[in-house]
Amino acid sequence: MSTRSTAISAAVVVAAFLAGTAYYVTKSGDDDPFAECRANAVSGGAGAIGGPFELVREDGVTVTDEDVVTKPTILYFGYTFCPDVCPLDSMRNADAQRLLEERGYDAQTAFISIDPERDDVETVAEFTDLFHDDMIGLTGSVEQVKAASQAYKTYYKKQDGDPEYYLVDHSTFTYLVFPEVGFVDFFRREDSPEAMADRVACFIDAAS
Repeated sequence: MSTRSTAISAAVVVAAFLAGTAYYVTKSGDDDPFAECRANAVSGGAGAIGGPFELVREDGVTVTDEDVVTKPTILYFGYTFCPDVCPLDSMRNADAQRLLEERGYDAQTAFISIDPERDDVETVAEFTDLFHDDMIGLTGSVEQVKAASQAYKTYYKKQDGDPEYYLVDHSTFTYLVFPEVGFVDFFRREDSPEAMADRVACFIDAAS
């Protein structure tokens, strides 16, 4: 199986898992405070996605998920050498944050590198600063990054080839995570900044 086929298959598996979780949560009761906000009807209440992690923030400080998710957080897994998808998605996420700020909502964006071999704290900081001054960049050891990725059911795989200029296949979902509540929903690549901001605002209003 080719690398591209493997990546597509993995993305299908992740999407199927999320869809299955959506069915589970939708059927689990009518007491979901975020029901009207969900485009995907997925909730962290099922306990299936998200969870504790320990990573290194772009300022070199080791942090946990509780240190990072101090407000509604738009969370993305990618890598700085990514030629197109990660910069586009990161800019889209940052644009959603700016729209929320303009509307008076307090939210943030965070970027977790799935390429810890190349993405040290300085590299991650330079990358996130391109999109929003307050975007939180996170990296860590291979083990720390793997644990965070597994918690959020993301996929990534380093391609064979040049040891310095390799690419990494990865899933491209963006997650919405709340303090204490955890994962509440996810966004797809086709979601616009405006659509994301509308949904995040709905979640924040429902939580208040």
